[in-house]
Amino acid sequence: MLRLLLAAASVLCLAGGSAQAARCGGDFNAFVASMAQEAQAAGVSASVTNTALSGVTPDPAVLAFDRRQRHTFNKSFEQYVSTRVGPGRINGGRALLQRHAALLSRIEQQFGVPRYILVAIWGLESDFGKGDIGKMPVVRTLATLAHDCRRTDLFQGELLAALKIVQRGDLPLRDLIGAFAGEIGQTQFLPSSYIKYGVDFDGDGHVDLRHSIPDVLASTANLLHTNGFKMGQPYGEGTANFEAMREWNRAVVYRKTIGYFADRLAGQ
Repeated sequence: MLRLLLAAASVLCLAGGSAQAARCGGDFNAFVASMAQEAQAAGVSASVTNTALSGVTPDPAVLAFDRRQRHTFNKSFEQYVSTRVGPGRINGGRALLQRHAALLSRIEQQFGVPRYILVAIWGLESDFGKGDIGKMPVVRTLATLAHDCRRTDLFQGELLAALKIVQRGDLPLRDLIGAFAGEIGQTQFLPSSYIKYGVDFDGDGHVDLRHSIPDVLASTANLLHTNGFKMGQPYGEGTANFEAMREWNRAVVYRKTIGYFADRLAGQ
C-alpha cells in the first residue's frame, strides 16, 4: 500500500539533511554517483554505498506502476471494504489475536494502541505477512523513482534512508526487497518510517520488519502512538485517532477500512 506521506523536506532531514539534492533526470549513472556521495556525507560507509549502488539500473516497470497509482482510492468505502475485509481475513485475524495475545498485551501497555487496530493494519497490508510483501530490490526501485523528476526530493530521501537501514545492520542488502515504491515488510514501511519508527521489540539488536512479528507490530504501534493515537478513544471518521492514522494512510476510505476491520475483529 502506497503511503507516501512525509514531506520531502522532512524525509531529507531524516536521511541526513543533505543541503544539495542530486539533479534528477539526465544521465542515470551520474545521478547514482551523486547519490552515493550524498549517502557517504550522511554517514553511510563507502562499502555499503558501493555494494548497494554498483551496477544499479533504472526499472521501467516501477515508473509504469507509479503512474497507475493516482486513482487507487477512487472506489466508495462500500466498494473498497468489500474487496479487503471478508470472513476469511476476519477469522484469520481473530486466530492471530489469540496466538499473539501476550505480545499484543505488551505492545498495548507500552504504546497505547489497541490490538485490533494493529492486526487490522497487518491484515490489510500483507494478509498477516502471508501475502505479497514485495519482491523488488528496494535500492533499485528507489533509485529509479529518485531519478524521475516527479517526486525526486521525496525518493532521494527514501533512498538515503534505505541505505541507512543496511548501514545500521537491520537488514542485509540481499534482504532489502519490497514493493513498487520501496515499502518494506509485513506492514509496508517506507524506509524513512523504518528509520523513524522502527522498534527492536524482540531484543535481538535489529529492527526486522520482514521477519520479526514483534518488531512489525511494535513498530506499527509506535508510528501511530507517536502521531497521537490514544488508547480507549474512538477511531471513527472525524475523531482525533482517525486523524492520527493519517500518518499511516491519507486516504479516508483506507482509514475507514482499518476501523471497520478492527471492529469486526473485536466482534462488533
